[in-house]
Amino acid sequence: MTVGFVGAGNMARAMSLGWGDPILCTDAGSGRAAALAAEVGGSAVATNAELAAGSDLIVLAHKPALLGRVADEVTAGLTSRTSRTRAIVSVLAGATLADLQSAYPHVPVLRIEPNTLVQLRRGVLLMATPRPETDRALVAEIVELFERLGTVVTVREEQFSAASSVSGVGPAYWALLVEAQMDAAVRHGLTPEVAGRLITATMAGTAELLRQDDFDTLAARRAVTSPGGVTARGLAALERAGIRSAFNDAMDATVDD
Repeated sequence: MTVGFVGAGNMARAMSLGWGDPILCTDAGSGRAAALAAEVGGSAVATNAELAAGSDLIVLAHKPALLGRVADEVTAGLTSRTSRTRAIVSVLAGATLADLQSAYPHVPVLRIEPNTLVQLRRGVLLMATPRPETDRALVAEIVELFERLGTVVTVREEQFSAASSVSGVGPAYWALLVEAQMDAAVRHGLTPEVAGRLITATMAGTAELLRQDDFDTLAARRAVTSPGGVTARGLAALERAGIRSAFNDAMDATVDD
């Protein structure tokens, strides 16, 4: 399946690196399309109409405000007799399925939001529940393609903002938590390298344990927490510092009402 990216920014690059396949891409004059095509293989084409004519799957990765203008350009290619486009996937922030289907009324449209970890094939990709009329076999084929980049999680569109405020921002949040713990460890004599290795390896192992135990966080904590012990004192300090309220405040700040 030949993928064409309308837009060649950071997310298009991350997805392209994760797939590792030749792509088609365009940009709005920045020159990033040529750089991306040179890095991952494929071609930077001159127009969105040309991209649409040569792509099996189009990924919208441009600025959301350009949805209408880009749709006009892409549609010119979709009507070409040589066009083989089967579907359009949008990674545009804030563009709903209704917005997308209005812009592209004659092509199946899916809404997917990846996070930056897709370049490592360890990403999380939110997918809004497809419209009922969308061909299920086609959806399954596209999901299989995107599962090469990580974990695809389907949510109702009204849940999209809350879900994005967990996975989309997640890499930044976890980086901040690692940074804070590293700083504390350095203050007590560890080198940043040793602290970083200890923390990230522990995070990775804990994530796998939680997956295996159906996300039973209480059981994971109890397994390492002795009454009155070191872990109990550390957890109590984190609770006093307001770790739960901090995450609640972050969700409130990022979820659209």
